[in-house]
Amino acid sequence: MMQKGSTMHVAQGEFGVSGDPAMLLTTILGSCVSVCLWDNHARLGGMNHILLPGGGGTDLYEAAIGANAMELLINGMLKAGAHRDRLEAKVFGGARMIKASSDIGARNGAFVIEFLERERIPLTAQSLGGTQGRRVQFWPESGRARQMLIAKFDEPRPPVSAPRPAEAGDDLELF
Repeated sequence: MMQKGSTMHVAQGEFGVSGDPAMLLTTILGSCVSVCLWDNHARLGGMNHILLPGGGGTDLYEAAIGANAMELLINGMLKAGAHRDRLEAKVFGGARMIKASSDIGARNGAFVIEFLERERIPLTAQSLGGTQGRRVQFWPESGRARQMLIAKFDEPRPPVSAPRPAEAGDDLELF
């Protein structure tokens, strides 16, 4: 989906593409993964939100989600004027949000890294894993991305009226 304007939230299974300098793409991730693609020459970028990895599973629905999300984003970029050989990627998410036998966040991260390698799309930055969610902001025209870590769900939270002190490493900005 090509959109002009100020802010577009990219929810699970969605993607957004824009070259508008005023556009901000944003998403919130836990075990999900988001890929931000950018074409420097076309000054065009896009973001997706992958719920489950592709391949390796016996469930056809699960096997299609990751690959489908990536193909939708790449095709959206190409339709908007990007060239496949100029695409570069930044990847976020893949946290282990619950203690379970299967680490879906790690599987999501591994899927995206393998997909980008197979498709020969350079990975210029990544922030994967850990146990905290992330809020990701991506300015598609410039390729700039920023993440803010979200407090762990099992950690006590300060009262709403008290401002949360800034912690080192909460924000990460990628250019």
